Amino acid sequence: MIPYIRSEMEKYYLYPGKIFFSKESHIVDTILGSCVAVFVWDPVLRFGSVNHYMLPTGNTEKNEPFKYGKSATEELVIRMLKSGSAKNDLRAKIFGGSDLANPGGAFNIGQRNIKIAQQVLSDEKIPIISYSVGGILGRKVTFNSGSGIVLISYIRRDIKVIDQQIKQLSNTFRR
Repeated sequence: MIPYIRSEMEKYYLYPGKIFFSKESHIVDTILGSCVAVFVWDPVLRFGSVNHYMLPTGNTEKNEPFKYGKSATEELVIRMLKSGSAKNDLRAKIFGGSDLANPGGAFNIGQRNIKIAQQVLSDEKIPIISYSVGGILGRKVTFNSGSGIVLISYIRRDIKVIDQQIKQLSNTFRR
């Protein structure tokens, strides 16, 4: 069994609109709200890649093609195949797509981001073996690119509000 974190592994923070790819094992962290991260991993060659995109589709002719789910996810597959992976070996995981800002809103960015990931992976015939998508909580995800393991922590936006309510209640009871 491969341990989740080895001391010699390099760590990398993945910013929105970027892709991480390396045949060397890394720990990759990112934080997601309505954004989505797609992890593509090769369990045979034991390496993977991940994106962090903000919108499902858009104008990829600009200098930021990886801020869009369609082009960012297609690029993950291209990089894996160019590095020796067999398409039949690839596996995917999808995380994010929360509806933080406007639950049930008209734009549904999170849901649209999820759907584009599912569509591209379906078109590429890459199975989705794990996911945590949607809802109203943000996520901190940590990916071990050598083992394919992903850890998730959920993030609540209203923690400060709860803390303020507790302070107000404690002040009320002190009177």
